[in-house]
Amino acid sequence: MPVRVDHEERRRQIAEALLRIADTQGLQSASMRAVAAEAGVSLRLVQYYFTTKEALLLDALDRLGGQLRARMERWIAAVGAPATPRGLVTAVLSSILPTDQESRRITRTYAAYYTLVLSDPELTGKRGTAQPDLLESFLAKQVRAAQQAGEIDAGRDPEMTAAGLLAMVNGLGSSVLGGQRSGESALTILTHHLDELFRSP
Repeated sequence: MPVRVDHEERRRQIAEALLRIADTQGLQSASMRAVAAEAGVSLRLVQYYFTTKEALLLDALDRLGGQLRARMERWIAAVGAPATPRGLVTAVLSSILPTDQESRRITRTYAAYYTLVLSDPELTGKRGTAQPDLLESFLAKQVRAAQQAGEIDAGRDPEMTAAGLLAMVNGLGSSVLGGQRSGESALTILTHHLDELFRSP
């Protein structure tokens, strides 16, 4: 009988090989041939599933986003019920910080994509802002809910506040990867700013 091929599993195998290269060597090293070697498949097979490198890069970026969302969902679930706006904001932002092996890998891999954007803005611009936009929208929603509960100053702009929080966490993540501070120190700084934000007016 002919062997049945799980095409989605093949695509995942190849895309995750690219993500591993991005994490450890950067995307400049992720040629189609290098990805094939990392995945343990032929170059022809990589080209069968991804006719262009751009298609492979975007597919892998979507999968990386899925990994980050799954991590956030686990952290949100750990908050318990009923989840408060502060609990949700803390869980989401804390899950992004590179404080363990998984989050460091995710942060390093996103950094590899950011580096690629600098040299080829159009490549990931097609999908590169989707995840940050969703995060900012979620955070702004929690800020508005906290304002209605009297936990955040009603005069604050929810969208600006959300954008600032996400930018701060991204900056803290870079400082952890660069060796300026530890993940624990980054969490302490995040907690300090959230204490100030959620101080009752």
